[in-house]
Formats: sequence, structure tokens, C-alpha cells
Amino acid sequence: MNWDLTYHFKTQEDFEQALQKVTKMVNDFANFEGKLANEEDFVNYFVLLRNFEIEASRLYQYASLKSDLNKKDVENAATLNRCRIVLYTLSEVTSYAEPELIKLGSKKAMAILDKHPEIEEFRFYLEKLFRTAKHILSGESEKLLSLYAPVTSSGAELYSALAVGDGKSVDVKLKNKQVVSVTQGNYRSLIANSDNATDRKKIFEAVFKTYEEHKTTYATIYNNVLQTNKANAKARNYESVLESYLYNDNIPTKVFTNLIEVAGKYNKAMKKYIKLRKKALGLKQYHTYDRFLELAHSNKEYSYEEAKELFFKAIAKFPKDFQDKAHEVLKDGFVDVEERVGKRTGAYSSSVVNLHPFILLNFDKTLDSVFTVAHEAGHSIHSMYAAEAQPVMLQDYTIFVAEIASTFNEHALLDYFLDLPDTTKEEKIMVIQKAIDEIMSTFYRQTLFAEYEYLANEEVAKGSPINHQVLSKIMIDLYKKYYGLDITKEEVKEYVWAYIPHLFYTPFYVYQYATSFAASFKLYKDVKENVPGAFDRYINLLKSGGSKYPVEQTKEAGVDFTKKDAYMAVVERMDELVEELDKLLSEK
Repeated sequence: MNWDLTYHFKTQEDFEQALQKVTKMVNDFANFEGKLANEEDFVNYFVLLRNFEIEASRLYQYASLKSDLNKKDVENAATLNRCRIVLYTLSEVTSYAEPELIKLGSKKAMAILDKHPEIEEFRFYLEKLFRTAKHILSGESEKLLSLYAPVTSSGAELYSALAVGDGKSVDVKLKNKQVVSVTQGNYRSLIANSDNATDRKKIFEAVFKTYEEHKTTYATIYNNVLQTNKANAKARNYESVLESYLYNDNIPTKVFTNLIEVAGKYNKAMKKYIKLRKKALGLKQYHTYDRFLELAHSNKEYSYEEAKELFFKAIAKFPKDFQDKAHEVLKDGFVDVEERVGKRTGAYSSSVVNLHPFILLNFDKTLDSVFTVAHEAGHSIHSMYAAEAQPVMLQDYTIFVAEIASTFNEHALLDYFLDLPDTTKEEKIMVIQKAIDEIMSTFYRQTLFAEYEYLANEEVAKGSPINHQVLSKIMIDLYKKYYGLDITKEEVKEYVWAYIPHLFYTPFYVYQYATSFAASFKLYKDVKENVPGAFDRYINLLKSGGSKYPVEQTKEAGVDFTKKDAYMAVVERMDELVEELDKLLSEK
């Protein structure tokens, strides 16, 4: 039920020795400055870079995981910061490398690579480097920018300190006189299990009130992120902030704009679903947090062991190798299951080269938590396939394809629930609601947030001042556009932009939940319908790791994101599910 971090280091002394080793490696990089045109130094530089990736990955993951177990632990935070300083120093020390390689030229660099198979795994890196050459500055300029890295990345750290480090639970007294401790991790389940509108409002506001109270601070921190985006795009000669985030992975901007156009336009079924929910639940006023209420109520709880077994049964028809990996990634010692005070909220899979993935959960025994187990296992399975098939420098896949494996597993688990024998009408409603809610949260909601950060960055590009009123106005308008809901009636909901950590940690990340969901839906559909070679194509995508550009990877697997049709299958599925739900709710 807990991580065994001795997998990395048995003692603190072992960690300190490893940190010294990695620090020395950083210093060794300085020896290659001005020498990369020399064949021997060229080769040795990349050998050192690969070795550093192996050693530093273990070091950083250990410190990061340990810190996430208790964000209130100052010592753990300091240890993580020491690792970050090493990476910042590396960025500074190696700032000469890319300008030197570009000066060397593609022809000469590739000629050296052809003669040295021991560094063949850097070919794709060099191909990408020469493609992006026009956005790489001189050695002096790159070094100057690297010196500011701790400052320009401070937005994420400040957000984490305020939202998590200084975060605290709030005690709420319910109508039945019970006092509950409300946290980021449990408020959804508390709302879902409440049949009192006033209690639901109290629970929701217990979490969101802090964003209203600190709205000016959160807006200032997000402005830091936005201004950093603008400065980076301008310094590196990108046409826009959007292009700056898509260019390195060779993702056409129309992949993003197609998504927000489709999701923003084709959401009629989602609005109908909200009306169906309001009627079925007998609500006078529908609030956004009412989305947690079940149309067919169940107090059933699932243990973590039950969640694993349900997932394993859901993938029982898949090849043995896939099932074996599913069992492996959920082994004891590699999953931290339960919520604790100070522990990072949410869930994730953490993977680094050549090592076993780790999974963080805040398991609360709900059906959602069961699906979260399958979701995070998908990420870890993806990483294991990539590690088996790819060398060190090609294992790390892009964010763009990262959510395909996770949501693929969710599709399988959902079908398993739907296909269980003797399913009652109530159970059918529950599972169909789960399917609809998955599309709403993964496709539509994430696209809404993606359009929000797109519009916020556009405001900065125009030179408009950023404050909490500007940010809230964008969100208010988008909720009307996507859901047909006026969130100003919920007092604190308009500050939902401060609630989404990805906007602060990883700009232009969330849209990839939607693209990955669209891809996984198509790939899973092909597997389910026994399309020849479908599962092999899916596994080949996982095995490809980071060896190709992501749009190329998905296209080879059968999904072309340069066309709007790639998203329409999700829209059509939403239409079908809402119609089916309408029929079930109309039956007497």
C-alpha cells in the first residue's frame, strides 16, 4: 500500500553519494566546451549525456517521490531542490552544446553518428535539433537564458507552495450535525454521497473558497507563467506561444485549433445531458459540482485489491504479455495508495529510464478510484513497453501520446462493467453515466481548459494586463459556451482556473488529454471489433516510446490528427450515449 523507495537508495548516505557522482558528471560537461567539432569529443559528450540521464533520473525521481509523500516536510523539499539545482546547473554548463552542434552542421554530425553505433540513439535528437535550429540562440544568449531558469520556472514552484504546501483541510458541519474534514482528495466523494443541496454547497466551497481568498496571489503567479511563455516565444522567434509549445514535437497548430473548434461547436449532447441530469436528480438549480452526483445511486465501496482485480479481468482477453505487465506495474512497493495529510493530491505514474515505474494514488474506494487504478497502470505499462523496445534516450514518450495507454485501459474497464451478466437498469444507468462523464471530463472539460490558456496567452500577446477579473471572465464565458452554465451563480466557481495545477505546472498540456482520448477511443474500437492487426499497431505505438514525432506515431497506429474527423468519433459516441441514457431514464 506504500512505496518502497529503498528500490532507489537503501540509505540517505547512498543518496548523497549518488548526488555527488551526478554533480561531478555535471562538472565534466564543461570539459567539452568548444570541442564538439572533434569526433572523439563529440562521441564522449553524448556517452556522458546518456550516462547522466541514467544516474540523474534515479536521483531526481527518488527525491520527487519522497517529497510528494509529504509536501509539508521541509527537509524533503530541500532535498528535491538540491536535485533541481543540479539540473539547473547542467542547463547552464551545457548551454554551449546546441549552438556548437548547429555550427558543426547536420552533414558532419550525422557522418560521425554513422561511424559510431554506440551513440546511434541520439540520431532522432539531432534531427530534431537541426530542425529547430532557427529557434536556438547563440552560445552566450543560451547561457544567459539558462541562468534565469530558476526564476522563469518559479511559477510552478510558487503554485505548489501555496496550493499544496500551505494547503489545509477544512472542517464542515453538515445538516445531520456530523463534522467532516474536507480535502482536495475527498471532496468529490463527499459531494457524491450527499443528498442535501446545502451540504454539497458547503463541501464545495470548503475547497474553492481558498482560491477566492487568494485570487490576487494566484493571478499574479499565473501571470508569471504567462509572461514566461511570452518571453520564451519572443526570445526564440516563434510566431506564438502556442507554436513554441508544439514546435519541438512537430505538432501542427491546426491539431490544437481543430480540437477546440470541434469541442467548442459540437457540444449539443453535453448540454442535453446536463438538462437530463437536472431533471432526473430533481434539482431546482444545477451547479457544476452536481456532476459528482450519481443518477443511479450506490453506496458500494471498492477496496484497492478489488479495484486491481476488476482491472485484471477487464483486460483478460488481451495478450498475455500485456496482462503480465499490468500485474507487474501494480506490484507492492510501487504503488502508494491511500490519502494522507501532506501527500500530493491527485494521481500519477512516474517513469524514468530503465527503472520500474511508480504510481501515486489517493484511493477513496469510489468507482472513480477504480478507474484511476486502470488509468495510471496504463501509463506504467506504456513506459515498460518503451523501456523494453527503446534505448535510454528514446524511451521517454511525449505528453501528446502519454494519455493514450491510460484511457485505453479505461475503455476496457468500462466495457467490462457494461458486459457483466444480469445487469439491472440501475446498473446500466450508472455505467452509461460513467462513460458519458469520462467523455465530458477527458474530452470536453480538458479542451475547455486548453482554450482558456490559449485565450489567456492571447491576452498577454496583445499586451493586456492580467488579473483575477480577466482570468475569471475568460472562464465564465467558456463555461457558457461549452456547458451552457452561468458559473457566477456559484460565487467561487469562477476561480476554477486557480484550481487546475497543470495550467501552472505544464502549460499546453491539458489539450493532450483530449487528443489522447480521441486516439485511444479509435484504437480501442478497432481492437474491440477485431480489426486485423489493431492490437499489434497499438502495442507498436507504445513500444515506439519517443523514437518518432507523436503525430506520426498516432497516424501509423490509425489516427490522423491533422483532420477534424479524428475528433468526430468522440462527438458521435457522446450523442449515442446520451440518447441511450434518455431512453433508460424515460422507462417506467
